Amino acid sequence: MAGELVWSEIGERVRQVRLAMGMTQSDLAQAMSLDRTMIAKVEAGTRRLDAVELIRLSSALRVSMDHLIRPHPEVISRRSAQLTEDTDSAVTRQSHRLEIALVEWLREVRQLIDLGVLRQPALLRYPGEVATEADARQAAAWVRAELGLGDEPIDSIVKVCESAGQFVLATDLAGEGASVLDGDVAVAVVSRVPDPGRRRATVAHELGHMIIGDEYSSDLGLHASRSEREAVIDAFAAELLLPVATLAAGSGSSESLSRARLVEFAARYRASWSLALRQAGLAGLVSREARQAWSKANPTRSEFMEAVGWTPQPDLQDEIVPPTYAQSVMHAWWRNKITDRRAVALMHGQISAADLPTRDDSDVEP
Repeated sequence: MAGELVWSEIGERVRQVRLAMGMTQSDLAQAMSLDRTMIAKVEAGTRRLDAVELIRLSSALRVSMDHLIRPHPEVISRRSAQLTEDTDSAVTRQSHRLEIALVEWLREVRQLIDLGVLRQPALLRYPGEVATEADARQAAAWVRAELGLGDEPIDSIVKVCESAGQFVLATDLAGEGASVLDGDVAVAVVSRVPDPGRRRATVAHELGHMIIGDEYSSDLGLHASRSEREAVIDAFAAELLLPVATLAAGSGSSESLSRARLVEFAARYRASWSLALRQAGLAGLVSREARQAWSKANPTRSEFMEAVGWTPQPDLQDEIVPPTYAQSVMHAWWRNKITDRRAVALMHGQISAADLPTRDDSDVEP
């Protein structure tokens, strides 16, 4: 195995994971009962590790050994800078922990595809050029048309992503989200920590990265800064969740929307208040002064009850893995392709071992 490994790359992964976990070289050395200089040599790529040491190292870093020794996808949508000692911060650590989860999630999806129980849907890619926020809104309208969504509220944004070819995992890690397109497989991870409206916007944002294109292959990526690119993707996400034309049509003959009416739209479309204000502003239905005033106070539970009779139900609350993926895990389990333990791990807490019927694992395929 050692002859196949590039130790400088492994050392770099060790360093980045260590930083993401908030550990110093001394912390990691203590966890492994080694001298700090040994960790420094590992990260520099000058100290090779045997299989037992790699297992101990991955355990201390709380990642799989595959994460350290297997190649990673080259293109990952990032919202912050690459994690180094110079850029080390709470935000970059959160971002990199999500990337670690993303790479693991990609391997899990690929495992089910390789087992023949999960089919990768055809990827939905926008055929036009996207260089501006207006272009991004057109791309979102195209996605709605392609998936037959019309102008109705999106019930499950995770199912929409799955229909477009992207598998989304909801995680309890802090942060926002990350996504990757690796060959013909598209996956994303999204934090469940933010409020429900923000979670939906983050999922739509990561879908936008896949639909529009990554930072290396699209015109947007080649000619825009990271912040400009993210702003364009945000425009896609907002338009996908709450189309401007829907707000305009809902205003009837009026040239403006009341706060109560906008609260109703936010509730029905389960959009964050900031996203609803943004779209209403683009529709020319709420003045800048009103948006600034309304942005200081999110709608209350009583306002939602008055507007639609119920409080918006949170998305990505109980839905951790996509439905088709979950079915594929169970198909693999029933066909003796994976063990009980692996099935539970692949479901990410959606089920426990007690939820599985009794089964003889002696016939499980290797």
